[in-house]
Formats: sequence, C-alpha cells, structure tokens
Amino acid sequence: MSYAKASRISELCGLAVARRGWRSLDAVVVTRRNAQMNIWVDADACPNVIKEILFRAAQRRSISLTLVANQMIRVPKSPTIRAVQVASGFDEADHWIVAQLSRGDLVITADIPLASDAIDKGALVLNPRGTLYTVENIRERLLLRDLMDELRGTGLQVGGGPPPLNQHDRREFANQLDRILARVHD
Repeated sequence: MSYAKASRISELCGLAVARRGWRSLDAVVVTRRNAQMNIWVDADACPNVIKEILFRAAQRRSISLTLVANQMIRVPKSPTIRAVQVASGFDEADHWIVAQLSRGDLVITADIPLASDAIDKGALVLNPRGTLYTVENIRERLLLRDLMDELRGTGLQVGGGPPPLNQHDRREFANQLDRILARVHD
C-alpha cells in the first residue's frame, strides 16, 4: 500500500501514519492522531542527569512523565510529572510499566527484556545513552544479553558492565529525545 493511500485511510479512521524513512523511528508506523504520548521511566537505575533532561522536556512540552521505581523518587512539582513506587521485587517496575503503556508511548530504560516487551506493545524505547531500540535491533540485544548471562552462569568472568555515563552519552540522549518528541508532537 502506498503512503498516500495509507495516509488517506488513516485520516478517515482518525489515525496518523508515519512516513517510512524515519530510520530508527520506523518501529512505530501508526499512532492515534492527537493521542497524548506518555513517557515511562524505569527509574531504579536511570541516572539523575537523564531524569533532569526528562523533567525539562516534559515541562517544556507538557508531556506526561511517569518515573516508576521500587523506592520513592523525588520529582519536581508539575502537573505532568509523577513518581510511582511499586512493590519491591524482581522486575516489579518493569511489569507495571508494560501493563500501563500504550502504543506510541515512550519508555526510557536500559533493561533489554523490558525494552523488548515495550516494543512488542508498540512503544518507542530509548536507553539512557541515546540508543533507540527497535524491532530490528532488540532481538540481537536479547540474544547477546542471554549469552552473557549464560557465560556468567558458568563462572566465566565476562564484561564489567557499561562505562560511566559521559557528556557524549548525555548529549546523544537529549538529541534523540528531542528528535522523537519533535516527530510525535510537532
């Protein structure tokens, strides 16, 4: 089906069709027109500097931002920003986020299984280093994560975790977030 035809059909149905060629944003092709995007943050391990970038973006664009964690998270007073504390336990925040999100929402996480579940529900997923997870790249990341877990389970010393977040990572995250929000809201 051509873009023009899909666009016309979508107008009749109250949908917006994203033009192919957005490279990394191809994962979300159809979203509800005028639907408010929500941003969900897996906040337990999200760096504070990334939270600050998200706070500014949510306030500037009046976007709903929800930080989900096993502990209470301090957030600025804003009608669009809230924190949700979930029960302590393995992946409790992840399960809560997946249950709440809708197609076209944005999830901020470095957790690969959560990213995969969110993509399966039609969400965009951005990690704190500015990498956009997509249908095309998430399976490879899941396989690599599982392989590393298996190797660690055998007692083999592999990896040491990611390096500390640096200025380049912060800039890449902010730029990617701006691109996503501009395409969705402008």
